[in-house]
Amino acid sequence: QVQLVESGGGLVQPGGSLRLSCAASGSILSINVMGWYRQAPGKQRELIAHITSGSSADYADLVKGRFTISRDNDKNTVDLQMNSLKPEDTAVYYCNVVGITGWHNNFNAWGQGILVTVSS
Repeated sequence: QVQLVESGGGLVQPGGSLRLSCAASGSILSINVMGWYRQAPGKQRELIAHITSGSSADYADLVKGRFTISRDNDKNTVDLQMNSLKPEDTAVYYCNVVGITGWHNNFNAWGQGILVTVSS
């Protein structure tokens, strides 16, 4: 079973920065896409950013220019650098990884969720 472990959340002031990390482990043959989602109370989960195996990245309009997603294909990790944070960014952030296991089956794994709080 592929598992994801997230780290790097916490409390930050508006305008500040945080970096989230997600490490995938288990029987992994390859990873197609890695992404970050977030969910605030009472709201639907939303895609923040995703990145392909070729490091082509896409961002939600609300975070474009402020957040940067990156991946390390050798370490099976994906990071989200968050700058110029706003109170509206407060949410639980989830890592998502889609790929192929060592058994040649597709997988779609989710991290445990990590809280980011932007407040003064």
